[in-house]
Amino acid sequence: MDRAWARFTRLAIVAATDTETFESTSPADGETIGVFPRQGPGDVDRAVEAAKEAYEHWRLVPAPKRGEILFAFARLLEQEKASLTDLMTHEMGKVRAEAGGDVQEAIDITYYMAGEGRRLFGQTTPSELPDKWNMSVRMPIGVVGAITPWNFPIAIPSWKLIPALVCGNTIVLKPATDTPALAARFVELLHEAGIPEGVVNIVYGGGGSVGDRMARHPDIRVITLTGSRETGVKVLEAGAETLKHVHLELGGKNAIIVMDDADLDLAVDGIVWSAFGTSGQRCTAASRVIAHERVYDALQKRLVDAVEALRLGPGWEDATDIGPVINGAALERIHEYTHVGVGEGAKLLTGGEIASGGDLGKGFFYRPTIFGDVDPQMRIAQEEIFGPTTALIKVRDFDEAIRVSNGIKFGLSSSIFTRDVNKAFRAMRDLVAGITYVNAGTIGAEVHLPFGGAKDTGNGHREAGQAALDVFTEWKSVYVDYSGKLQRAQIDD
Repeated sequence: MDRAWARFTRLAIVAATDTETFESTSPADGETIGVFPRQGPGDVDRAVEAAKEAYEHWRLVPAPKRGEILFAFARLLEQEKASLTDLMTHEMGKVRAEAGGDVQEAIDITYYMAGEGRRLFGQTTPSELPDKWNMSVRMPIGVVGAITPWNFPIAIPSWKLIPALVCGNTIVLKPATDTPALAARFVELLHEAGIPEGVVNIVYGGGGSVGDRMARHPDIRVITLTGSRETGVKVLEAGAETLKHVHLELGGKNAIIVMDDADLDLAVDGIVWSAFGTSGQRCTAASRVIAHERVYDALQKRLVDAVEALRLGPGWEDATDIGPVINGAALERIHEYTHVGVGEGAKLLTGGEIASGGDLGKGFFYRPTIFGDVDPQMRIAQEEIFGPTTALIKVRDFDEAIRVSNGIKFGLSSSIFTRDVNKAFRAMRDLVAGITYVNAGTIGAEVHLPFGGAKDTGNGHREAGQAALDVFTEWKSVYVDYSGKLQRAQIDD
């Protein structure tokens, strides 16, 4: 290995001398990216102790100064964007443009949240009593446990860590075992920017040992997870033992509605990007397309033609449109859903097979897959596949389209393509989702708006925007009485 990240292998081996290790390998060709310690509950305890100790200092650092350190981190991310992008194409498998977008999202959220160091607004209100001052302020909570996924290995840690840090909390981070090198570099850059020792701590390992201990640890006061619904329920149950604040960002089964007055070329572009970007491995991926019966056939043909022109390959090759899925288990699960769809009676229009020809056989590649004639209650239209598969569903009218879109247990992202402003506004009102796009796909969140969903997509919290601050702060109400006498509110004279 002569790449820049080869040092992760050496550093991890030194750190893990008497510990079981695991390798991070490229899903595109099996290349070893690094070797990391497979840590456990004892390592979590040590990381929490370090974070607890650092919290007593970090919470007292003026918020504007915390923001200045994060500004420095944003600048480092900008300087390192090319190398982080390259590492992501190898360790996670995203194509270069998408990997660069992942890093850019971290840059954007860091600049945005760093500015909160000069704001972190509370409220002032008039008092019902004379010579009395009322205000509310945000207070940090303590040690935050962050459990992050592999599909956005730089962006999602930034969504969680950066607002937590500007608010004055300290961190224990458990990254996904598929992308530890990216997490290691992320934390290393935070320290280079000036984050003090102990404020951000990283523990490598699986959910059964590291994640479970974090969820149950009494000194972790906030747990934030992006993952599956099943994992979210386990974390919520475990966190209840110590009355943690629990923030969950879970699954999605997002739909794009295409009405009969839609621009079909634009709709196809939106569907291809939303369904097959990141090889469909996004919680916001468009795994359902709900098409009006008048345009269903034309849309189906254009969509199949567009998808069959996509090129599979390693993410670092400029000609690649779709990279690999993350690992062998994911590949098997995605292929099993193809069998499920065929068995349910859906029509396999294209794809539906593991791509193993030539160099593709070295990695985990799956051909982009479209099913037609899908009933809304089929499993492939109800369950999150998390791969390059989408299902076409025919509807008679707008009202049926809304019912079908809402007829799932998740509620993250939604979309409608229409030229009718009345239908657009009705969709904005009636689609049960945390995000609704009009004449765009289901992906492409901006950092200054809240990100999250309804129903089984989470537990009501949001990432990004001002809403993220609510996850990582407690409200304190402050009353200052300068009357010089005892005044009793809500007491009749």
